[in-house]
Amino acid sequence: MNLALIVFLIIFILMFVLRMPIPTGMMAACVFYFLITGTDVKMVAQQTMGQLYTNTTIIAVPLFIFAANVMNSGKITEMIFDFSKGIVGRFRGGLGHVNVLASLIFSGMTGSAIADASGLGKMEIQAMRDEGYDDGFSCAITAASATIGPIFPPSIPMVIYAMLSGASVGALFMGGMVPGVLLAIALMVYIAFIAKKRNYPRSAQLTMRAYLKRTFLAIPSLLTPVILLLGIYTGVMTPTEAGAIAGLYALLVAIFAYRVLKWEDFKQVLVDTVQSTGSVSLMIGAAASISYIVAKEQIAAKVGELILSMTDNKYLFLLIVNITILILGMFIDTSVIQVVFIPILLPLVNTLGIDLVHFGLVVVFNMMIGLSTPPFGMLLFITSGISGTPLKDVVKEIWAPIVAMLVVLVVITYIPEVVLFLPRMFLNYVG
Repeated sequence: MNLALIVFLIIFILMFVLRMPIPTGMMAACVFYFLITGTDVKMVAQQTMGQLYTNTTIIAVPLFIFAANVMNSGKITEMIFDFSKGIVGRFRGGLGHVNVLASLIFSGMTGSAIADASGLGKMEIQAMRDEGYDDGFSCAITAASATIGPIFPPSIPMVIYAMLSGASVGALFMGGMVPGVLLAIALMVYIAFIAKKRNYPRSAQLTMRAYLKRTFLAIPSLLTPVILLLGIYTGVMTPTEAGAIAGLYALLVAIFAYRVLKWEDFKQVLVDTVQSTGSVSLMIGAAASISYIVAKEQIAAKVGELILSMTDNKYLFLLIVNITILILGMFIDTSVIQVVFIPILLPLVNTLGIDLVHFGLVVVFNMMIGLSTPPFGMLLFITSGISGTPLKDVVKEIWAPIVAMLVVLVVITYIPEVVLFLPRMFLNYVG
């Protein structure tokens, strides 16, 4: 390794040790590399601006962020929660099941685990606390169910993966449907087991009239994923246009259907959206600079040679990738894993003949497990913070849901048709 690359790696590692803002730390590492090698920083910046920020696919990211913020500030999350409670609340451990079902529905609108945990999560944990559930269990289930958000379409991480890999966004979205449902089922099976063991309560059963009323009130919210997915898969709109429609529709529902989004709330939505979009944009820009360094230093080729020297079996390769990302996910932000390590692996994925959509779902699913994995799982900190539950109590309860997630990960890793049969059936996807 040359001096420039050593300095780059040292600064990159210091970014995590010193808890620097991730985009800033990544860019600082790149700038030092460019200065040492004499690379024209202006040229790299212009290349990044020209190739990435004019990419129509990436425009979907701020649009879905805006939609998620509108839904969390309006009454939409409450409607989804009440509707889900009417369906599964009557079972033993009902609010745990409600937690998972609401996340599955909400994921069809926003594609963000953070939005799910911070929006729906606060309501779900409080409701479970009121009915006598253990706080640690409530937070753990909320964190685990929030991971469904980026797996079931639409999905912000999948949009970014599509930009990095060239994979079809529509095929990725459709490929995430079955894994998302499988994860929901796996978590519900665990909830049913633990609810019986701990004698968690059932929610009061609704009368048919009350249930129909909740359903009627929830219809404007429930139509969001229907409009988005039908629009994308009938070809009426692109995923980027679907993001715009999602934001507009959520805004209309919050203002006119539920009449809860005031001017001050809307201004806060815009501020939150700009902040999140700025962070994502800086991350993508820094990732482009790192990709330039990876290409110049031929890191991807060297990693590929190293792995191929150990095995040329794609299933063993997928096992290595899963273990690596699971370990990285314990310590590194998932966005860093995606934008830094995925471009390094893609040439090898193509060499081994692994389908890009299948690989994308495996990677995204794996990264979502990282969001709930100690010691630095973001969703653990969010659920602990919004509920006031000690982090150690959440960590104690999260291991069993993680096992459920790992079981589903193994299924989608080694049975590719679980991911690919819907895109092949409805989109004539051939890979």
